[in-house]
Amino acid sequence: MDMAKEELIQEIEQARRALNKSIDSNEGYDVIYHNSVTLDRLIAEYIACGY
Repeated sequence: MDMAKEELIQEIEQARRALNKSIDSNEGYDVIYHNSVTLDRLIAEYIACGY
């Protein structure tokens, strides 16, 4: 697997865990929104790369 692809997958997984944790912990809207936008950006990057 391409190293850049693997690194991007790891970043997506880390962002997903951060989002889930912020939701489960009832963190504020701003934190949850930030984590959601971060995850969305990484997923969009993954799709744009054609993986």
